[in-house]
Amino acid sequence: MSTDTAAAPRSRWARWVGSGHWARLQGVVAAGSAAEGLMIAAMPLLAVTITTDPQAVSLVNVVGQAPWLLLALPAGLLVDRVRRSSVLMAAYALLVVAAGVLAVAASTGLLSLALLVCAAFAVTTAQVLGDGASGALLPTVRTRDELPAANARLLLIDRGLVQFVVPPAAGAVLAVALGAPAWIACGMAATALLLSWSLRRSAESAPPARPTGPSRPLRDIGEGLRYLVAAPLLRAVTVSVALGSFAASAANTMLVLYATQELGIGEVGYGALLACFAAGWVVTSFVVHRIVARIGYAWSMRISQSMAVVTAVLTAAAPTWPVFVGAVLVVQSSAILVWNVCSQSARQRFTPNRLLGRVLTSHKMLAWGLTPLGALMGGFVAAQWNLRGVWWIGAVVHGIAAVVVWTAMTPRAFREAERDHEEPAPAP
Repeated sequence: MSTDTAAAPRSRWARWVGSGHWARLQGVVAAGSAAEGLMIAAMPLLAVTITTDPQAVSLVNVVGQAPWLLLALPAGLLVDRVRRSSVLMAAYALLVVAAGVLAVAASTGLLSLALLVCAAFAVTTAQVLGDGASGALLPTVRTRDELPAANARLLLIDRGLVQFVVPPAAGAVLAVALGAPAWIACGMAATALLLSWSLRRSAESAPPARPTGPSRPLRDIGEGLRYLVAAPLLRAVTVSVALGSFAASAANTMLVLYATQELGIGEVGYGALLACFAAGWVVTSFVVHRIVARIGYAWSMRISQSMAVVTAVLTAAAPTWPVFVGAVLVVQSSAILVWNVCSQSARQRFTPNRLLGRVLTSHKMLAWGLTPLGALMGGFVAAQWNLRGVWWIGAVVHGIAAVVVWTAMTPRAFREAERDHEEPAPAP
């Protein structure tokens, strides 16, 4: 497994960022996540300017999450069959187009719910391609023991430092001009596109060796999917994430209405709540690899899933105090970060490199395929019952996932997965 071979960096910043392919990969994730964060934060606010109907607002999230179900498997095959930097370039080229079209429409008064739905679909399609390619690239530039810290770094960039600034900025910029967030997102996506191009000279961005014989896409896709389903530990992780994603999608879809109607805060306040969520990622990202090293993957994931139940109950029963809800979101995001680091590192650690793209995207297809249904459920429950009911139902779903985690993700299960994974590390 290759690592950076450049001379040791001298400055503190250079030591933190690293060098070579690892530094460039972080730059791609930073620019791309800034663009995605602006679009994701702005689209619910733009939807509210068109309609306040909960079901109509949830439609943007429902369609926006559909690519994880429809396109994840073909994307995984693409990641394993072509140069992975090319997949990154395609992802951010699509994001440039989506952001540009939305920016023009919002600036010229042509914004509509149908256009928002199409933009949401395009943004998530870019995420499907970009996440699969960057996740498959990471084990080629970091060693297996470095994966938790490296994944924490990328998650810090993706959801922490970038989205700590982006969500409140999106609300503030949107108050100035409806098209401003999309214009800025277009520029950041173009930056990610250029940085992805700089990775093309990297040997690590090339795909694994292609299989001999005729190309059979369905068979090749099925190979990655079967590997994921047949591995007991990876299967349990996927089931747990699927349940958690269903509940989280419902909550995230209704958070903008929860903030504006239940808590009585405006656009900037909604952005501040998203910033509280990001703050948990920022703080925890500096210690998550130590937590995992100290208590292990199994206990880290068990505790994290238990906290998902607790925070859902607290949000459902919370008084109308924005500060209290913000504090709950900090705790919630901290637990989610620990879970995500363990989940992603386990898939990278226990999957052969030739299957990694397909396994990563197959997991997200199965695990996140329920997010459109979760978003739809959130809108239905809020319309027929009330907003807080969304979080009560989420607590029940998270509780079912906790049962799976505590019974299947034991320390022994991780030891057996480590023993069974006997793929030799590739030469530098």
